[in-house]
Amino acid sequence: MSEIPSIERTAFGKGWDLPICALLVLATFTAYWPVHRYSFVDYDDHQYVTDNQHVKDGLTRDGIIWAFTTGHASNWHPLTWLSHMLDCQLFGADPGRHHLTSLLIHTISSIVLFAVFKKMTGEVWLSGFVAAAFALHPLHVESVAWIAERKDVLSGLFWMLTMAVYLRYARQRRIGWYVATILVFALGLMAKPMLVTLPFVLLLLDYWPLERLGRDNAVRLVVEKTPLFILSAISSVITFVAQRSGGAVIEMEEVSIGIRAANALISYFVYISKMFWPSRLAVFYVYALDKSLLWLAVLAAFLVVGISILVVALAARYRYVFVGWFWYIGTLVPVIGLVQVGTQARADRYTYLPSIGISIIVAWGAAEMPGKWRYSKVVLAISAAVVMAAMLLCARTQVHHWQDSLTLFRHAVEVTRGSYVGHAGLGKALHARGKLDEAVRQYRQALQIKPNYTIARYNLANALSRQGKKDEAIEHYREVLQTDPNNARAHNNLGNALSGQRKIDEAIIHYRRAMEIEPDNPKVHNNLGSALAIQGNFGEAIGCFRSALQLKANDAEAWYNLGYVFELQGRLDEAIDHYRRALEIKPDKANAKERLEAVLNQKQADR
Repeated sequence: MSEIPSIERTAFGKGWDLPICALLVLATFTAYWPVHRYSFVDYDDHQYVTDNQHVKDGLTRDGIIWAFTTGHASNWHPLTWLSHMLDCQLFGADPGRHHLTSLLIHTISSIVLFAVFKKMTGEVWLSGFVAAAFALHPLHVESVAWIAERKDVLSGLFWMLTMAVYLRYARQRRIGWYVATILVFALGLMAKPMLVTLPFVLLLLDYWPLERLGRDNAVRLVVEKTPLFILSAISSVITFVAQRSGGAVIEMEEVSIGIRAANALISYFVYISKMFWPSRLAVFYVYALDKSLLWLAVLAAFLVVGISILVVALAARYRYVFVGWFWYIGTLVPVIGLVQVGTQARADRYTYLPSIGISIIVAWGAAEMPGKWRYSKVVLAISAAVVMAAMLLCARTQVHHWQDSLTLFRHAVEVTRGSYVGHAGLGKALHARGKLDEAVRQYRQALQIKPNYTIARYNLANALSRQGKKDEAIEHYREVLQTDPNNARAHNNLGNALSGQRKIDEAIIHYRRAMEIEPDNPKVHNNLGSALAIQGNFGEAIGCFRSALQLKANDAEAWYNLGYVFELQGRLDEAIDHYRRALEIKPDKANAKERLEAVLNQKQADR
């Protein structure tokens, strides 16, 4: 077995190391700097930040306990929750600062990646190329510019740190560094379970460039990774349970194992094509595989097997190709779609760590190609600079699509066909801007593509209700509840629509069902109280309004409603107090002003 190459003890020493790190920082911030002006997007950001009270409260005792015990968003990743909580603690709801946190983490990861490969290989410029490709590739924009994908950049940082600590262990063989490797890896799994393949990658690094792996010690090195493999297995089980209980795992009846395998094989080469030609990138790719494309899957299968055999055959001479190829193939396994989570065919964010393997092959392969040609280094340097500049420009262009929900989904429907998620997302963005007619057209287009897409149907019902088309809205709410009977918001909004038609008894049924499903939703308590008050059931109505205020003390509507019930009961002093409280919270609340003035006049007249 060969010894580990003798190289400098630190990656930040002489020569070009510091300038390369400075260039990495400058280039990465140049590509991503616009994000500091961008908003949250209406695509999972609500689950992770904007509608998540545990996160918005910052770092609290209850929030920390929740982070380690919840399966919210169909995942168990407590460190990711804590990072979002810390952002809210420091920056509140300022999305620009949240974006900059993700950018900073991504930049640090790029520097650590450069440092680790430079220390492992002694190759400054090739390591710099790999790090720059990681920092600037347009495929990685989704991971960095999407606040809900904080888990990607955070787990990526722990991936790099685990490699760094493991390298120190491999060189010094001290138990402290071994334990540190396990601990940092465990933290990475608590940011995102994508790291389950890292023990396998560490074995690849043992083969090259560390050159620890040989026939005489292969078993020992595998055993050495046993604690890491055990942690990976535990994380995989926890993740599967969380995703299944959250309804994110797609059942075999919906997408067969054959279709999944075919899509997985094709995706391996779709990702590679996008690495070399990153065009028409979108936040969602439709699962559009049919029988006419099965021949592509067969071809992809032959290519995967054929390339793998060739790589193994040439491994003795081109170790970096072996490591790079199986890094790419192996790290994609958890997200390649054999266990289908979500309805997307593939996603740009899935290449965040796997693409490093292809970058290794490109960097070291390009360095070998010119041979002894006199100007080879100059040509390689110029070529690398051109490639990096192109990546930076493409990344900067891709970043602009993440300004807000409108730009994100408008781009998605422009560059992909049949994107029901894109049409529904664009509809909701238009809806938020009050462009109801355009929103309705987008929702209908989404449903034309996928009739059972309940998100689009629910939002269509909301838009129709705002347009005053109550009958059609009610019809769509009912269809949503046929597919998803536990949709609390659909029950609540159906209750609102029915209440608007004075069908109070039926509205109350749906409000009560919504309350059973989401007992902590103050809007439901408030709406139920209003319906009960219309029936004259003032006692129970008051209880509902008080429950709403226990859940949300600054709910001006609940204060007003409670005051109005007191007014109807002749309890004028209590009504005045509650109207005034509503106006303290919302000074421009017209109905509270009107009723307060009326009650004050009535009291004065009574005197």
